[in-house]
This record gives sequence, structure tokens and C-alpha cells, in this order.
Amino acid sequence: MVTTTVASAADAQRLAAGAVGERLAACVQVEQIASHYVWKGRPHDEAEWRLACKTTAHAAPALCAWLRAQHPYEVPQLLAQPVQASEDYAQWVTEQVQAAPGD
Repeated sequence: MVTTTVASAADAQRLAAGAVGERLAACVQVEQIASHYVWKGRPHDEAEWRLACKTTAHAAPALCAWLRAQHPYEVPQLLAQPVQASEDYAQWVTEQVQAAPGD
């Protein structure tokens, strides 16, 4: 699974639709969150949108590269982590990520 955050719902929807449309992710869940962080020496408390991208270990590097190229942030959060999934869900994810667009 790869996660990232953006500042707007529009950017979240654009990245989610693009990742699925490019077959880099089988599913992207989008939720609004509150983030607390320090950026350029100043503390921030901001609303953000988190994208949880369901993909395969094989496709994760390509997804991260695509997200980095499309991302509006100067330094985007890109976290890739292995997850356990049911066998049938993992198979579905693999099929979606390997399929050609339009299949």
C-alpha cells in the first residue's frame, strides 16, 4: 500500500482517478484528516486529504514515481508499506494492476 497526502479534495480526486486509470493502483481510498507538522521552521495544523492506494509490491515503485511527478507538494509524503490481505482481495488487486486500461 502506498499513502500520500494533499491539501485539497480536488487534488485528491485527481490523483486517485489517475492512479486507478493508469492501472498503478487497484483502489484508492480518500479521506480528510488533520495534520500537524513543521515546515520550513514553522508549525502547521492543516486539513489534508489522505490517499491510501492499494497496489502490488511490484507496482509500488512505479506508483510512487507517478505520484511524485503529479504531486502538487514540494516534498510529498510517499509511504510504501507491505500489508497482509485476504487471498481473494490480493488476487483482485494483482489482476487490476496488471490489466490493460479498459479491460
